Parts: sequence; structure tokens; C-alpha cells
Amino acid sequence: MGGTKKNCMEPLNMDMNHPDNNISFSNKKGCYISRLAIFFLFVLFLCSVAATGFLVFYYHSEVKFAFEEVKEYLGLMGQSKDYTLEEKTNLISSTTMKMLTEDPGRVFPDLSSTVAYSEPEDDVNIVDFVPVTDEHYLDSSTETNTEIPLDEVGEKSPSASSSEVEAETLAHDIEMVQPELSSIISSSFSPEVDRRSLRLPRALKPVHYLIRLQPFVNGNFSVRGYLEVEIEVLEETSNVTLHIADIITHNETVILRKLQDFGNLETLVQRHEFDAKREFYIAHLSQPLEKGSRHLMSMEFEGYLNDNMKGFYRSTYEDADGSQKFLAATQFQASDARRAFPCFDEPGFKATFEIYLAREEAMTTISNMPIVETTPMFDQDGWVWDRYNTTIPMSSYLVAFAVSDFASMNETNENWMFRVWARESALDQAEYALSIGPKMLSHFEEFFKIPFPLPKLDMIALPDFAPGAMENWGLVTFRETLMLYHPSTSSAYNKQLIASVTSHELAHQWFGNLVTPQWWTDIWLNEGFASYVEYIGVDHVEPSFQMMEQFVLERIHRIFQMDSLESSHPIRHDAENADMIAYDKGSSVIRMMNHFLSDATFTRGLNNYLRAFQYANAEQDDLWHHLTVAAHEDQSLSSNLTVKTIMDTWTLQMGYPVVMVLRSPDGVMATVTQERFLQVPPRSQNSQVVGSHSYRWWVPLTYTGRDSSDFTSTKPRSWMSPSNDAITLRGLPPHDQWVIFNIQQTGFYRVNYDVNNWKLIINQLMANHSVIGTINRAQIIDDSLNLAKAGHLPYAAPLSILRYLVAEEDYVPWAAALNNLSYLKRMFRSTPEYEVLRKYLLSIILPLYESVGFEDSTDDPLLSQYKRQKGLAWACMLEHHDCLNKSVELYRMWMAHPKNNSIVSPNLKSMVYCRGIQEGGEKEWQFAWQQYLLSNVGSEKEQLLSAMGCTRNQQILLRYLEMAFTTDSGIRKQDTKRVFRAVASNPVGTSMAWNFIQENWNVIYDFFDKIVIDLIKASTKDFNNAQDLQQVHVFVEQHASQLLEHKLDVQQLLENVHNNLSWMNNYYNVIVKWLNDNGFSRSNTN
Repeated sequence: MGGTKKNCMEPLNMDMNHPDNNISFSNKKGCYISRLAIFFLFVLFLCSVAATGFLVFYYHSEVKFAFEEVKEYLGLMGQSKDYTLEEKTNLISSTTMKMLTEDPGRVFPDLSSTVAYSEPEDDVNIVDFVPVTDEHYLDSSTETNTEIPLDEVGEKSPSASSSEVEAETLAHDIEMVQPELSSIISSSFSPEVDRRSLRLPRALKPVHYLIRLQPFVNGNFSVRGYLEVEIEVLEETSNVTLHIADIITHNETVILRKLQDFGNLETLVQRHEFDAKREFYIAHLSQPLEKGSRHLMSMEFEGYLNDNMKGFYRSTYEDADGSQKFLAATQFQASDARRAFPCFDEPGFKATFEIYLAREEAMTTISNMPIVETTPMFDQDGWVWDRYNTTIPMSSYLVAFAVSDFASMNETNENWMFRVWARESALDQAEYALSIGPKMLSHFEEFFKIPFPLPKLDMIALPDFAPGAMENWGLVTFRETLMLYHPSTSSAYNKQLIASVTSHELAHQWFGNLVTPQWWTDIWLNEGFASYVEYIGVDHVEPSFQMMEQFVLERIHRIFQMDSLESSHPIRHDAENADMIAYDKGSSVIRMMNHFLSDATFTRGLNNYLRAFQYANAEQDDLWHHLTVAAHEDQSLSSNLTVKTIMDTWTLQMGYPVVMVLRSPDGVMATVTQERFLQVPPRSQNSQVVGSHSYRWWVPLTYTGRDSSDFTSTKPRSWMSPSNDAITLRGLPPHDQWVIFNIQQTGFYRVNYDVNNWKLIINQLMANHSVIGTINRAQIIDDSLNLAKAGHLPYAAPLSILRYLVAEEDYVPWAAALNNLSYLKRMFRSTPEYEVLRKYLLSIILPLYESVGFEDSTDDPLLSQYKRQKGLAWACMLEHHDCLNKSVELYRMWMAHPKNNSIVSPNLKSMVYCRGIQEGGEKEWQFAWQQYLLSNVGSEKEQLLSAMGCTRNQQILLRYLEMAFTTDSGIRKQDTKRVFRAVASNPVGTSMAWNFIQENWNVIYDFFDKIVIDLIKASTKDFNNAQDLQQVHVFVEQHASQLLEHKLDVQQLLENVHNNLSWMNNYYNVIVKWLNDNGFSRSNTN
């Protein structure tokens, strides 16, 4: 539903009824042609005319566009000469090759206006938070009971198998894949040039909008609209350019008039243009607008409530009696406000908004501000207008509104009202969000030292919502699962998730809304700060959740994986949609900065920054300036060092370092070096040095020793600068006492040690692990397993470390270990030695399984519940008979008594549902499907959707995949990825999911409106052989043009497969040998 172009070129037609078309031939004047020949000549003539007309019609717009590019290139834009079509074609052909040579991006511009994200997932905005119990983040190796010298294991696999030969062949292949992809991208996709062309001209800025919208929610889904926008002229200009998409403007209603002269209604608009590629509406004026003047543009337009969950869109649900209900809501970030009304749709264009929403009397509307008045519509019975108070200055992407029949609850204080909205039958599930939201908002007022500036804040749970949640100022929108909590049905993790997402979005009311990035290059400031401060907000209302300990698992360890790829990217880069680098790495380096500055300095500098730029836009250097001023005043940093100097090394280059600590023979001195950490050894020197750029960081060094251990002080004891090849630290403990660096893992780096120090750490863990802080125990596990995975450390070290887990009682170290061990499990899954590894993993899990017990207790501390959940899930995943039998028994009891919600504890549902369906057949699957359709709780629906992907029946899995991509199948579009991931994670379904993508690519591509990269990642994340890599390579080549907008994701996907293959080549036989040497072999797996 793009906008229409009123004065576009009409087709060239020939009127064959015109008298001049009657031509006669005879033998007069010496010319004679037979009637048959005349007939054939006439037919040929007609075909030629038709072909010519078609070609002129078809290619005219292309020639026109290309000619405009050529004129701009040759500097002819100001000329008024009229060129014929032939002259245009000749000029294009003579100039294009030169343009292509000098700048390919000019000739082959990008056709997409966005660069994809996440989860988060996200979506990833908070797209999908991945549970810490989910296998998606898990990563590397394990233990045994006999001590092994650290230098005995870790060399390359002793024998070269045929798969290794294939791997060496494909090692060259993968090096060719990425250059080929880069070549494809560079010839057809020039992000820097093209994205600049998508920006609006800087000559004008909006001051105030008046918007009237009448959405026919219960009708044909059309939207009648009226717009007035007050414009300030910054530079003289002869056009007014707005963003517009999926809107039809009524050009005859467009009026532009000077604000100083309302008596003169003469329009200045001479011509209307719609640039579909850039989503521009351009009003060409008969005379230029003077600098400093103000004008009012008004117009009528028509829109449409789409079903793509972007812009102004429609959603549906069934009420208690089964009737279908419709509602309309918005999702504008990053560039979809233009789908609801014409606007200056960039974050740097802040303005005030006065909104009018029409509705049927039985429905309600909400928007950013409170309703001022409701008046009846004079020409439509049963309809009213809701007029909203004018907003404070804000960016267009933060405007929001909803039209529904939802119900609400509220709390008020002397400054603002806090409301929650949901389907009437689900409103009671919003009680938890209402109980914590106002407390968080008040706490953030104290933390930021700036009052919440609006008179109210609404939170609404929507049945259909693409991201997880959205921070619209005064109207926060959520997926139902991220706002609604049912105590007897939702798990403890669901509760934490709701608290985390609520805190994240409320933090945005200051960081992102009050102060907004000038452009999306700094979107990481929005998402990084909100992702860090959310932990502060949850910790305030739920201190028992131990959020600061969980941070290292949920943020640092997870993003370490992505950021150790050669195809990673800097935190600060030009992307409209933030990915996990912005969320997780952004929050991690902000946490690091908080610790090296101190809480007092950090919060004071942050408060000064927010006050200086409130209601305006800023860039990261503005924040660095205010933090530096505070740091120098507090003497948190020396006067010759700035926050910008330090933080630019973390935000302007990709990756992170591994810090090597090499102690002297007596132990009292250490040489400390840094280098970029990569998942596999670099294939070229370019990984550490690119051009003149060397990967180095300002690294805050914190450390402690055995006799004076202090795991609370995170103030740096020394700094390593990018100019230092190495630094020497003195005053360390003697050689028989350990040192541990990176206290509480506040620094965004890994740490490696010499062999002796590793042995001392292992001995301490075995003797009394509690001497070492909880977070640092998790850090040691995660660092050691990933250092071994990357070839920095023999696998004997982490496998020896894991022996101490039998005595570990805390969740965080256990989670760090199991998250990493999942990588081993996934790599071995399709190999002959999987049974050997499974037996070994069970030797680690069974003590935990026995200690936590199968009976759940929701009264236990949250992390104790998580530890039980993880232990039981792993035992069942490793096919421990007792766990499987109990899970299947519970599932069958639930089938016999489906209305009894107490049979399966909420924390155990994902495990019990999955194993019950896995061990069953059609009957068990159909029962789950019926429960999914009947459930009124979003988290329960998600649990069931994931569990139904656990079946071993291939026919059911294939049918399930087809349902996921079928409209009206019962699966919402927002949940399609969940279904696909569930099938792809099932060993029976992995190849099926990959084949499904290849065979149904066009259907999937159209269904998702191009957002498909997550599905490809889900189906290929465990690929680890030459054939797998070749398949992905061929697939990327076949669909290169459609994957261009996901070029970074594709490069990371290819690199991940290559890294898996390299790991199999280098370490599979190493692990097999270690297992055999330590009593785990095929002969012992009876």
C-alpha cells in the first residue's frame, strides 16, 4: 500500500481507431504488394508498435531515475535544458561505466531502508530474552577425578582422519566464501552512501504536529487522517520533504502557508512527488522558503491497519465466549511512524504532538499523554473524538497510541498515575507488573535525579507485538508474555523476565526518551544503558533475585561469543535496529565504566548529562564529556586521562582482549600483555592488525591474591594502555600463592595465566572454593573453557577445574559450566562418540540432580529454583531414566486431569512438557495443541509451542513447521520463530528445518517480510562438517541478493560454521582421548 504518485508518466498508447490508421496499398505509381504480404507487414508493424510502447512505458521510470543520477554526477542538476529520451539514454551509457568504477554504491544503491537486529532477538528494543536455562547460549568442556598435567593435553588431535583432510580443504573454502560475499555486497550494496541518501534534508525542522486519525478497527481497516505540521526553516529551500510509507496523500488538500499570514491561503505547492525507494513525499514549491520563517503544512491522507506488526497495525484475540475481537496499536521504532502519518521520521527531529483519535463508543484509546476531552463526531453516530494533551518535545518513533476494548488498573501518587492495560479476561495477570512498575519509576526518579516529566504512564499487553517491548514515552507496549504473570502457571523465570523488561523500558523514559541519540549510530546508548540500569531497577524491587550476579551470565558471557568473531562489529555503528552488541556489550562496558569511575562519579556525571540534554539530542562524546568532568572533579581519573580516551577503544572497534598474566619464577612480579580474543586462531594477520589499526584497549586491571583476598574492591589497581606492548606489575604474592585478575568480572576481557598460577587456582577450588568470590568462580570456568576452545589453553585445565563442581552450591558457577558444556554436547551429537560424552556429562550432572531433588519448591530462593530447573533439565536431556520416567508420569497425569494446574510445577513445565511429548506420539502432541488453544496465559502458550517441537515423529514435525508459516493456523506470526527454533533444536528436526528453509525460501521470505536470518541461524548453528559448510555456502550464493540487508549476520553465520568445523578438526579427538584416558569409553557405556 505505497503512496500514489499523481503525475507519473502515463503509458504510451496508439489509437488504432484514428482515421489515419487506414492505409491502402495498390499497384499505382509502380508499387505493388500482394494482399498476403500486406497482411504480414501490417501484423509486424502492430507488433513493433506494441513492443516499442511497452518498452518506453516500462523503462521510462528507470531511465528517468538513472538520468537524474547521471545529471547529479556530472553537475548538471541546475540546468533547465529538456533532453529527449535518446539523448538521456546516450548520456547514461557513456557515463555509467565511469560511475561504476569510481563508486559502485552510486550505481547499485541499496533497496532497503533498514539494517537488521535480536533478540532480541530480540528483537532483541527488547526482542526475545533467551532464558538462562535455554541451550542457545551454552558453550565448552568438562572434568574427571584424576589429576592431569596441564601440558599433556591440548595439542592438535594425534591422528589425521578423513574428516580432518576435508576440513583442511574447506578451510581454504571458507576463506574464499567471505571474500566472495564481500565482493557481492560491495558491488551491490554501499551502506554508507545509500543510508545517507535516506536521510531527510537539513533545511527544515518540525516544531509541532497536529494529527487526527480515524481507524476503522471493526471495518475495512482503513485509516482516515489529517495532518498539520509547523515547520521552521533553517536554510532556504524550494521543497518540503517528509517521510511517508503505506499512505495515500490527497494532494489536492495539501496547503502550505506562512504562520505570520493566515489570511493568505494561496498554496505554494507546485508539484507533488513520491520517492518510493527513500519513502519521501516531496512538495516542490513555486518559490523558496526564507531562512528563519515558519510555515504550516496541512494535508488529508489515507492509511491502512496492516497485519505486519509495524506502523499502525491491527491485532486480534478471542474473548471468553470465543468471539473474535479487533484492536489497533503502534510500533514505530526505528522508522515506521511514517506508516501512520507523514512526518520527519528521524530521531534528531524532535517536536511536540497534539493527537486526536476517533473511536467507536464501546472502545477506548490511549496515547502518550492523558485525554483532555472527548467529543461526539457530528457526522457519524456512535463515534467520538478523544483529544490528547500536547506532548513535550519528542522524536516521532516514540509516539504511540492504541484503540481497543481492554480493561485497566492503576495506582497514583502526587505526581503521576501508573496504569496497566490488558484483555479483560487477562487483567488479573497484570497485577505483578502494577506492583513493581510504580516502585521502579520512583526509584529511577531518585537514581537519575530528574522527575518523570509526564502526568501518567501506561503499560499495555498486546496479543500481537513484534519486539518484546517498546519504551514509547508515557505508553509502554509489551508482548503479553513480558508483562502478564500468573502465579500458579508462570515460572519463576517468567516473573524475573517481566521485572527485567519492565525495568528496562522504564529506564528508557530517561535514557532514550528524555535524551535521544542524534542518529541511530548511537542507539547503543539507549539500549546499553537501559540494559545495565534494568538490573539496578530489579535489584531495588526484588533484591532476592541477585541480579548483579546474574549479569555476568546473561550479558557478558553471552556476548563474549558473538564479539569474539572476526565478523563482529563495533558498538557504535550505523544501524537503525540494535543487535546484541548494542544491548549486551553496551551494558557490559557501561558496567565496567561504572566500576572504574565509582558509583558516585558515574551517577553524578550521568545526571549532569541528562540535565544538559533533556528534551534534546546527543551523541556519545557528549556523555563522555560530562563523565570526564565529574571524574576529574572527584579525582576518579588522572587529569591527563579522559573517559573518551578510554571508552573510544571499547566502542569504536570490535572485539575485546584476552589479558595474559605471566608471573616471574618467584611470583612477585608479572608481565601483562593483551591481544584480541578470537574463537579460533586468526586465519590472517588482519585479525589483529587492520591497515594501520592495531587492536588494543585501555584495560582496567583489578586483582587479588590468596593471603589478602578481596573480591569486593573493583577500583583499578593499574591500567594497560593501547600503546603498551606489555606492562610489569610488582608486589604480587609469592609463587606458591595464586592471583586472580578481573574482580567480579567488571572488565570486559578474558584472563589467561601461566601454568603454575592455573594449578594454584585449581588446587584452591578443590580445597575450598568459597575463598574465591562467586562471580569470579563463574569467570574462571567461562574463561578457561573458552580459552581452551580457542587454543590458548590445554583442555586439561578447564576439565580439571570442573572437578570441584561436586561441592559447588551456587547457581551462577553451575550455569557458567553447563552453558559451556552445551557446546561440547552439540558438537558431539551426531558423532560415534556421543554416547561416551553423554556418560561423562551424566557423571557431572547426577550429583546435582540428586542434590536438588525432583520436587520443586517455589518458596526457595530464586537462584535455588534456577539451579534445580537446570539440573533436572540437563538430566532429562541426557536421557537419565529416573528423570525421564518422572517427567512422562507427570505429563500423563496432567493429560488425565487437564484442569488441575497443580500437577506440574510452573518451573518444571518446559522440561515435563518436552519430555512427555518426546516420549509420546500423536495423542500426546494433540493434547498439548488443544491446551495451547485453550490457555489464556501467554507464558503457558509459549511453553507449549516450544515443547511441541520436541516430538520424535517426523511427520508431526513437518506438519508443525507448515502450520507455523500458515496464516490462521492458530500460531501467531510473532511466534513462528519460536516454533521453528524448537524444531531446529530437536536432533530429529535439525536437518528437516534446514531443508524446509531451502525448499520454501520464497514463502518464508514473503511471510516474514524479509526478516528470516534468525531462522537460518537456528537451523545451522550446530553445523560442523565440510558438507554442512558447503551447503550453507551454496545457499548464500543462491540468495545473495535477498541476504544483502543481513550481510553482517550472514558473515557471522558462515564464520560460526567454519569455527565449528575447525573445532572438530582440532579438538574432537583431543576430547575423545581425554574421555578414554579417564574411564569413559565405548566399552564402559553399557
